[in-house]
Amino acid sequence: MAVYGFGSGLMYATRTDVANATPRRFGAMQDIQLSFSGDLKELFGQQQFALDVARGKIKIEGKAKFAQISANVMNDMFFGATSTTGTTMAIFQEAHSVPASVSYVFTATNVTGFKDLGCRYAATGIALTLVASGPTVGQYAVSTVGVYTFAAADASAAMLHDYTYTTVSGLNLAISNQLMGAGPRFKTVCTQTYTTNGISQTWVMTLNACMSSKLTLPTKQDDYVIQELDFQVFADAAGNIGNLAISDIG
Repeated sequence: MAVYGFGSGLMYATRTDVANATPRRFGAMQDIQLSFSGDLKELFGQQQFALDVARGKIKIEGKAKFAQISANVMNDMFFGATSTTGTTMAIFQEAHSVPASVSYVFTATNVTGFKDLGCRYAATGIALTLVASGPTVGQYAVSTVGVYTFAAADASAAMLHDYTYTTVSGLNLAISNQLMGAGPRFKTVCTQTYTTNGISQTWVMTLNACMSSKLTLPTKQDDYVIQELDFQVFADAAGNIGNLAISDIG
């Protein structure tokens, strides 16, 4: 019986270069592309058409597009970084007003791991200039714990400011400058199940040894972030590539 496929399918990956690695599923999968290409070498004599054709090197390339943003997937499939509990959060346009009297300071709502990203007048959007201390009109100073100081001339002015801070939840990846040749190696399992006429049809492609060449995290003005992971396949330590299983009995 012929087997058909429909939909994005599923993809799993498990690191093979570390012990007891946890399998990762690519969430909100959009599509998977597996490309098999081989170099053809032609032997010519005196005539126009080749006398023989032989296949040389074969390359297997994969491309996965998925929407769920996962630090574990990024780390295990591309960065191979050291991960710790905790994450960085970004605040955009938090609103405060400069007090009407001394000492013309206000404090950010979140101050743990505080990093300033700038301050603007709410009324005009004009950015203030950061100074080390003693700000004059149109300037501000800020401490490492999120305390903003302004000039007396800016008393009562409404401000918008941006910053980052840290929390104890989530996951943080410390991306380092590793030696050439380093990079996570992983096994992938791509599968798709489609039911037609009451019959469930499935194919499963297992690729034993893979390494990613590109990870893309594209943002758009009015759409979801669809990440893309490109990878190449090579032979494992036993010289095997993988296997393809199809629920085809015809």
